[in-house]
Amino acid sequence: MLRKRESGFTLIEMMIVIAVLAIMAAIAIPNFMALLPGMRLNGAARQVMGDLMAARMKAVKLNQRTKVSFNANSYEIWNDADNSGTVADNEGDDKERTLQTNYHDVSFDLENTADPVFSPRGTATNRTITLENPSGSKSITISIAGRVKIN
Repeated sequence: MLRKRESGFTLIEMMIVIAVLAIMAAIAIPNFMALLPGMRLNGAARQVMGDLMAARMKAVKLNQRTKVSFNANSYEIWNDADNSGTVADNEGDDKERTLQTNYHDVSFDLENTADPVFSPRGTATNRTITLENPSGSKSITISIAGRVKIN
């Protein structure tokens, strides 16, 4: 009687593959965890940059000055309809964003951050916003022409 040859993996082969995968995971996971703070900082910088560009578009669209005010962990975008430089509840829709929601270790360096103001023509005050976390810092610059970029 001929025996039919079965195909498959033996227990030894499976154990060797699992051991190799465990060793690779033990090496990769700590390195990946070291990358997370830098990735959070980059993500926060991109979020702030996008909101600054949206504030510029809002100023042009509404034909009103739009200001972005920064606190340690949040910022607020509001339009200044009466050019008073202060926030009033009746001046329109204010938008507050908190960095700690998505990027828990990122904050603004308030010593190196000034509040930008976008004019109805899309120009802005020349400003730099600095974000920081344990992995370092990122600067976002706003030129007088209203261009926003991450340094």
